[in-house]
Amino acid sequence: MKCPGQDTQYWNKEAIFETECPECGQPMEFFKDDATRRCSNCHKKIVNPNMDFGCASYCKFAEQCLGTLPEEFVAKRDDLFKDRVAVEMKRYLGADFKRIGHAAKVANFAEKIGKKEKANLPVVLCAAYLYDIGVKNALEKYGSDMPEYIEKESPEVAEALMKKMGAKKELTAEIIEIVGNHNRPAENGGLNQKVLYDADQLTYMSACEKKADVDDIEFAARLDQIFMTAAGKELARQVLIETQ
Repeated sequence: MKCPGQDTQYWNKEAIFETECPECGQPMEFFKDDATRRCSNCHKKIVNPNMDFGCASYCKFAEQCLGTLPEEFVAKRDDLFKDRVAVEMKRYLGADFKRIGHAAKVANFAEKIGKKEKANLPVVLCAAYLYDIGVKNALEKYGSDMPEYIEKESPEVAEALMKKMGAKKELTAEIIEIVGNHNRPAENGGLNQKVLYDADQLTYMSACEKKADVDDIEFAARLDQIFMTAAGKELARQVLIETQ
């Protein structure tokens, strides 16, 4: 079956359009399913400005469907995949809005910390959405959602979801490693795991209404001991001290 988005029988008058080359201003004509075209004037390869590559971020048949994907898109493909992971996480957890909200908050903090630390954001964000994905299995098998049970069950569930989405083996392997290890990473451990650890800690700590009766200087010193990345410590101070 051909992808409906690329099947000409579903096209309308907007399927063929004109635009200008962003390099030289030469008029260019694009068909809806053109991934790229080369400008007849400056010969620069131009990505179709109206093409939605969203499905290609996770579809394993993307290259056969769209032809050779633009370099600009390939570079962002893993980054776009995180959106698909977020959708699958929500679908899997169903009405467990507490866990869905927690995962979204972890991802939000992880993105802020990861950007400053120059971590691998596609890995960090996918792992953030799947960090506690084993909670359903933990409750069914052990009648508990304690972290050790979630950590035990998450890798299997995360691997199944990633396989279902056609994720690359390298991406899947690192995410499984992260979600299966919630304990404090070693000081010489991987950056991506440290970023996730900090984001998860900050999510739990920010849910507390107030810190204990500890002055800001002492509390900041404690945060420096808890959090593992410089960006994590900075964000923790902003969220837990400056906004209180």
